[in-house]
Amino acid sequence: MKEDYWLERWKQDEIGFHQSETNTHLIHYWRKLNLIYGSKIFVPLCGKSVDMLWLHKQGYMVLGVELSAVAIRAFFEENYQAFNYINGEKFNYYESSGISILGGNFFDLTKKDLAKVSAVYDRASLIALPITMRANYTRHLLSILPPSTQILLITLDYPQSEMSGPPFAVSEDEVKELYGKHTKICHVAQFDVLERYPRFQERGVSRLDENIFLLNIQDEQI
Repeated sequence: MKEDYWLERWKQDEIGFHQSETNTHLIHYWRKLNLIYGSKIFVPLCGKSVDMLWLHKQGYMVLGVELSAVAIRAFFEENYQAFNYINGEKFNYYESSGISILGGNFFDLTKKDLAKVSAVYDRASLIALPITMRANYTRHLLSILPPSTQILLITLDYPQSEMSGPPFAVSEDEVKELYGKHTKICHVAQFDVLERYPRFQERGVSRLDENIFLLNIQDEQI
């Protein structure tokens, strides 16, 4: 899946994956991370997610990364957030009070970019990537996060043969395979959500589960 795919989706406003309201699982399970007020939260492949606003309102600093400038500008403009723009070599910087978004490729991030991050919120990143990219995504993420960082991960699981993604199916076993060597994994909850997402039923999906995981990165070097 190349960069142009996502750039074109945003350009054509084909963003069925975008949620206009704060994710209910974020609201319910975020407290389990027990983070200090003012902690920095990283939101990979953030799009124009309103979840970033919710996190900021809880007292956290938010750092997102997003490939599409259309998505980034839409986030600030639709939420009436003034922002400063700085053109950079690898990333363009969009900064408002408490929320910053790096415009560029996730795989260009370094440890320096995420040096002060305490937690990651991943609702739409892992499931946005095909299976051929997910191992590289998790490997890179774990290699640039500080030790002891926590991750709230939300995935979807369904028979992949019944629908081509994105969003892609990511099973509990795959989460363990991707993250198990370097994180402590807690499978917090699982919900049958097929009735809540009729567009999946329309595409022939017979089962749809939403899974919430809490991951704790171990101190060992990755």
